[in-house]
Amino acid sequence: MPDTFHPLIAHSPRTVEALGIAERIGAVDSPVFITGESGVGKELFAEQVHLHSKRKDAPLVRVNCAAMPEQLFESELFGYVRGAFTGALESRRGRFEIADGGSIFLDEIGDLSFTLQAKLLRVLQQKTFEKVGSDVSVNADIRVIAATNKNIEEMVEQGAFRPDLYYRLNVLPLYVPPLRDRREDILPLADFFLNRIVQRNKAPVSGFTPDARNALLAYRWPGNIRELENCVERAYVLKSDSRIQIEDLFLQPEETDSDSGLSLKEAVNWYKVRYIRRVLAEHNGNQTKTAQALQIQRTYLLKLIKELKIH
Repeated sequence: MPDTFHPLIAHSPRTVEALGIAERIGAVDSPVFITGESGVGKELFAEQVHLHSKRKDAPLVRVNCAAMPEQLFESELFGYVRGAFTGALESRRGRFEIADGGSIFLDEIGDLSFTLQAKLLRVLQQKTFEKVGSDVSVNADIRVIAATNKNIEEMVEQGAFRPDLYYRLNVLPLYVPPLRDRREDILPLADFFLNRIVQRNKAPVSGFTPDARNALLAYRWPGNIRELENCVERAYVLKSDSRIQIEDLFLQPEETDSDSGLSLKEAVNWYKVRYIRRVLAEHNGNQTKTAQALQIQRTYLLKLIKELKIH
């Protein structure tokens, strides 16, 4: 099973620090527990842990615990033998067996049911498992890397997550900070995503305008890197010029972070552009009605449109 690894862009000091921790703990064979908000790139850090381990030449098998139906979880993870259930016409290897000698990445571990948590704990403790329909033990020579965007400690207190499994997984913790705390990564990531889209579609674009770049920096990115990637792709598709304009990004002003690294003038102008565009759209581009809604003279509105290059 070939592995596909992703480039990890690290310009922010916090990202560089987290990457350094991932590289150091990669050399140790203990379980790793990666936490952080949805979309911050936890899988990329799991890849770095694997790539800096002695298991790097063996597979890194990925399992999305949230996407796997409970009734299929055991057979998918541990495999099954022929005749184990209706439709099992031949034996099949599970994810643990495929990962033998390598690592297994259990993403969204917090979504596992209590029953499945117990089965996973048994494998981690005994380092063996049985395929569905078999009583023959199979050795599990794997390194476990788990990740979640949930507060597992809170789930343990509430009885929703087994404390023994949590302690078994949380030997080497790794926290991945949100994108709003890694602002130095925003523009390099945006450029990376744009270049990749351009290469895929063979239709060039001359990057982002200065206003668009400021807007990317000012936005809080509640959806983190995943949201940034989607935003860049949408802007590329909807662009009306050779460069991506601020209006192509469709960012919400309420998600603008005041602590964005912009000067006061830049932040004020950025908000003016967004707000005036929105009011113009609400009045179908009618400048007289827009000026009335903004409670300013139409001549001043025209001046702002010209100065701020609103179109």
